[in-house]
Amino acid sequence: MAEMFSTLGTWNWLVFGIILMALELAAPGVFLFWLGLAALLVGLLSFAIHPSWQAQILMFAVFSAAAVPLWRRIARSNNSASKSNPFLNKRADALVGRIFTLEKPIIDGTGTVRIDDTIWRVAGPDTPAGSRVKIVQADGASLTVAAV
Repeated sequence: MAEMFSTLGTWNWLVFGIILMALELAAPGVFLFWLGLAALLVGLLSFAIHPSWQAQILMFAVFSAAAVPLWRRIARSNNSASKSNPFLNKRADALVGRIFTLEKPIIDGTGTVRIDDTIWRVAGPDTPAGSRVKIVQADGASLTVAAV
């Protein structure tokens, strides 16, 4: 085992880094990418300073451990885009509090309302068609309404 480590060289780290990054493409999770980047850094540094195999493994460990906070910082800064539009992929939640006109009456607790180009199923107390209703809750594709 020690003989295998003692033969570690620049090209081994570069190939290892490329393999890890290729595996990231096959099984995305943004974990192998950072390990691959650490291996590539060790390979590039090995071109310049020719460290021992122990130092190479230590550099790989340090770079891999440093990649975690770097990734968290990058992910946190990218998360700010979703804060600018909190209802992205939550269209029904954006409708809560708005008032619409019933398209079909609510009979036995179920009716429909047209919102833009979509007909939504609504639940609430029996109400005739044409009545104004306020959306009080969104649950998936079903909206709960109350008469206004």
